Amino acid sequence: MISFVRRLALSAGAGAALSLAGCATAPSYDLVLADGRVMDPASGLDAVRHLGIRGGKIRAISETPLAGAEVVTVSGQVVAPGFIDLHAHGQTTGDMQIQARDGVTTALDLEVGVYPVAAWYEAVAGKAPLNYGATVSHIAARFTAFHPGLEVGHWVTRRAVVAGLGVAPAGANRAAGAAELSAMREAIRRGLDEGALGVGFGINYTPAAETGEIAAMFRVATERKVPVFVHTRAFGIAAIQEAITTAQTTGAALHLVHVGSSSIGDLPAVLRLIDASKAAGMDISTEVYPYTAASTMLESAMFNPGWQANLKIDYGDLAWSATGERLTKESFERYRRQGGWVILHMMKDEHVERAIAHPGVMIASDGVPFIAGKGHPRGAGTFARVLGHYSREKKLLPLMEALAKMTILPARRLEGHVPAMKTKGRIAVGADADLTVFDPATVRDRATFEAPTTPSAGIPHVIVNGTFVVRDGQLVKDARPGRAVRGVTGELPER
Repeated sequence: MISFVRRLALSAGAGAALSLAGCATAPSYDLVLADGRVMDPASGLDAVRHLGIRGGKIRAISETPLAGAEVVTVSGQVVAPGFIDLHAHGQTTGDMQIQARDGVTTALDLEVGVYPVAAWYEAVAGKAPLNYGATVSHIAARFTAFHPGLEVGHWVTRRAVVAGLGVAPAGANRAAGAAELSAMREAIRRGLDEGALGVGFGINYTPAAETGEIAAMFRVATERKVPVFVHTRAFGIAAIQEAITTAQTTGAALHLVHVGSSSIGDLPAVLRLIDASKAAGMDISTEVYPYTAASTMLESAMFNPGWQANLKIDYGDLAWSATGERLTKESFERYRRQGGWVILHMMKDEHVERAIAHPGVMIASDGVPFIAGKGHPRGAGTFARVLGHYSREKKLLPLMEALAKMTILPARRLEGHVPAMKTKGRIAVGADADLTVFDPATVRDRATFEAPTTPSAGIPHVIVNGTFVVRDGQLVKDARPGRAVRGVTGELPER
C-alpha cells in the first residue's frame, strides 16, 4: 500500500489527484496550503487542491486534506507558481523584498548582466529573499577590455554604462580592435564558466560596438549553447532587425528585452517579424513590462547627441526620478552632468496592450534599483498590474494565459541550459516550492510614479523554497531563502 501511494505521488505533478486520506502512514508535511484554487499553466490544472510541502519542495497535490506541521487555509485564493522575472536590475535585499510583495519568487538580471560573475554571486549569497541569477555583461566586458588591469567589482556594470558617455576613463566610445575583441571573448567565457545564465547586451549603451563586434560575442554564446539577451542598438524595427539578423548568421538563441519600449511605434511590425522568425525555426523570444514609460540613467550613452530622433521624444517627455519634475534643455544638461535616473514617457497604451496580449510575449519588469524610495513603479507593481488591470479589468487575456507569461514561459526560456529552472515555474510533485497566493478579485498594483515602492494589493502569501517571504500580506523581514540560479559551467552537451 505504501509503495503504491508513493508511485501515485510521483505522477501527481501533471495534475492527477493524489489522496492520502485514510492511509495509516500518511506523511506529514512541513507546510500545507489547504483548499486553494491551484492554477498551473504548465499542466493546465485549474482546480481546488491541497499542496503538501516538505524540504523546500512540493511533495503532494491532493484532492483531499493533508496533514502538516502547519496548515494555512487559502480558500478562494489562487495558488500559482511563483513569478519569474527575467529582467530585474534591482538585486539588493530591499529591492527583492519590494518585488516579493508583487509575487516574484525568482529575480534575474539578464539584460545588462554582471561582471565579474563569481564575485556577484558571492556578494548576493545569504542576503536574498528571492532566487537570483544573472548573465555575464558584454557592457562590462567591453569596459574591462579597454582598461586591462583595472581592478573592478560587480559594480562595474554601472561604471561601464557611464563610460559610454565618455565621463569615465577613455575607451568605451572607441571601436574595438583585435586585442579588445579577444579580451571581451575571454571575459564572457570566464563569466559563463562561473555560472552566468547567458550573455547580456545593452547595445544602445555601447554605441561604438559595431555589428561585427556584437556578432563575435554572439558566437561565444552559440559555442556555449546559451542565449543572448539584447537591448537593441536603437529604437524601432531597424535596430531589432539588426539583432535578429546577427543572431541568424551566428546561430545564437535570441531574447529581445522590453519589446514595448524597443519597438515604440513599430510594435505591430516587430511582433510580426518575431513571429515570422520563430516560424522559420529561429530560437527567439521577447518580453514586455506593463507601463508606457521607461527608465534609465541620464548620463548614459542613450542620451548622446541625436537622442531625440532615436527615442522619438523631447526634453518635456523626461522626468527626473528624484523629484518628478519634467525636464527642460537647461535642466537636462545640468542633471546629465550630475548623473542619475530619469523616467522616459515614450510609449502608447495601445502598443503596450498589444504586446501584453500577444501569444508568447513574456512579462518582465525591467525594474531598476530604488534610490531613497524613488524610481519607476514597474519594480514594485508589474505582475499585479498584469493580473489586475490588464487581465481582470481590461480582459486583454485570460488569467491562465497571464500566469503562463510570468511562470512557465520564462522557465522554459532558460531550462535548456539552466538545470534549476526545470523545477520552477510550475506546480508539480518534485517542483520547488516557489508559490504565489493571490486573490483574483482584488489583486492590483498600487505603485505610482509619485510613490513607486507602494506594495501591490491582493497577494497575501509568497513562498520561496518552502519559506514564507510574504505572509498574511506582510513582508517577513528576516526571511532569506533565495538560492542562486546558475547556468551549466563550461562547455554544454548537445541538446
